[in-house]
Amino acid sequence: MTEVEFKIGDLAVYPAQGVAEIVGIETRRIGALQEIFYTLRILDSEKKIMIPVKKVGSVGLRRVVSRPEAEDLVALMAGRMERADAHETWNRRYRRYLEKIKSGQAPEVAEVFRDLSVIKIGKELSFGERKMLDMARTLLVKELAIALGIDETAMEARLDELFGPDPAEADGEAAAGPGPGD
Repeated sequence: MTEVEFKIGDLAVYPAQGVAEIVGIETRRIGALQEIFYTLRILDSEKKIMIPVKKVGSVGLRRVVSRPEAEDLVALMAGRMERADAHETWNRRYRRYLEKIKSGQAPEVAEVFRDLSVIKIGKELSFGERKMLDMARTLLVKELAIALGIDETAMEARLDELFGPDPAEADGEAAAGPGPGD
């Protein structure tokens, strides 16, 4: 993986944390070694994270996707999943999707969002899967909104158009019981 260079003010994506702004580049002494670090501020949580410049590739820090890449991701999500993931056990599916989210790669996160959204239409997700769906949605909304130059509310509406309203929001949690075949 080629190392990506950032400057102060650049936006980057940190795996499983989301979009961050590079707010500093500084040299720190650790023991006998001097290392250069990027200081990131995660936009959603205001967390500050320091990453050694030489570790950027190994931690998965990357640039925000481009506008064409963002449109490709929306198209990817609009296509329905082809595999029968809905018939896989929830814990196996959860582990596989967790690895995709941890990768920090936008297409992987988009697949998790798409697949869980499609499964949710036909059956109830486990608590962990609902949290993962929410995490994937949060990560995607911020990055895609930035890449497409739209606000987050508009991006959320675009995602809602793909998968319809959340049944839990429309009918209330109790009304959304198990689907047929459960």
